[in-house]
Amino acid sequence: MDSVTQAVLGAGIQGAMLGRVQGRRALFYGAALATVPDLDVLMSYPDPVSLMTYHRGFSHSVFVLTAVAIVLAWLIRKFRPNPGYSGRRLFLTLWLVLVTHPILDSFTVYGTQLFWPLALTPESWSAVFIIDPVYTVPLLLGVLFAFAAGMTLTARRVLVATLAFSTAYLGFGLAGRMAAEQRVRDALQGQGITVGELRAIPMPFNTLVWRVIAKDGNGSYYEAVSSLFDRGPPEWVRLPLNPETGRALAGVPLHERLRWFTDDWLRYDVVGDALVVSDLRMGMAGHYTFRFKMAQRAPDGAWAAVTPSVWPSDRGGWNEFKLVLARILDAQPPLPLAQWAEQATK
Repeated sequence: MDSVTQAVLGAGIQGAMLGRVQGRRALFYGAALATVPDLDVLMSYPDPVSLMTYHRGFSHSVFVLTAVAIVLAWLIRKFRPNPGYSGRRLFLTLWLVLVTHPILDSFTVYGTQLFWPLALTPESWSAVFIIDPVYTVPLLLGVLFAFAAGMTLTARRVLVATLAFSTAYLGFGLAGRMAAEQRVRDALQGQGITVGELRAIPMPFNTLVWRVIAKDGNGSYYEAVSSLFDRGPPEWVRLPLNPETGRALAGVPLHERLRWFTDDWLRYDVVGDALVVSDLRMGMAGHYTFRFKMAQRAPDGAWAAVTPSVWPSDRGGWNEFKLVLARILDAQPPLPLAQWAEQATK
């Protein structure tokens, strides 16, 4: 999630847990501590694939952050032996502020290495968009109220209420994702289309309209859109994955790492003399957020892997976003998925 959301979540937790003793300082302490896992963005990497796949790595591990919470709690108790709250409560507060950061990140589609150093596929629960005002704004208002009113009993109860609402909203997102996946699977099966891997991703800034991607096992995938308010079948378009093109990158370490990080939700396109790899999980048809040039075609037609570079991509703008917003309540006209998809090879 975005930094503002992580900060107000940390502030809300520490304010609710230790605000009675720490007062308004609890809000600042919690906000600052909650941003610590994202300090990995200060690290430099030689290429954009490494930058993408090492972000949300060791600094987002629940094992690492638990150790950090233990050390911080010990240091604070050492220099402030009688702060007015128990060591157990202090540790629990610090631990919650730290570990809720990567757990919240795991509710997005990006991918969070929650159990680093275990080499598990990064957690990517795709229940909320990376920026969602319905999640963030109530937390922000609760923190602002607590700061203005002081850490009174009422203010702490407000913080608890906003934390409960935000948690329930994550559950709503998970339920929406599962419902969208089922609607699209049923619609495809109704047309005699059998798909294997399938996953729904919330479209920008909401959990009401979902983009669903599904592999058919024959080198193609479906881009579908389904809203909570749909009364008819979702719209979809069938697009190529081009796995035969991707074989040119077989065994290339950064390509294998990208496959692992994305759970192999990759598409391969030849654009001129470049082999472009797209992460299908983020963006929309033809408007993918992460695209990389990973090979160059030689004069003899052979592919040679190159140091990855960001491939320019039209990520969509206000015109596309207006259509997405309108799609929440009305399925007509359907989103122009086929037209958007043409951007992938430009």
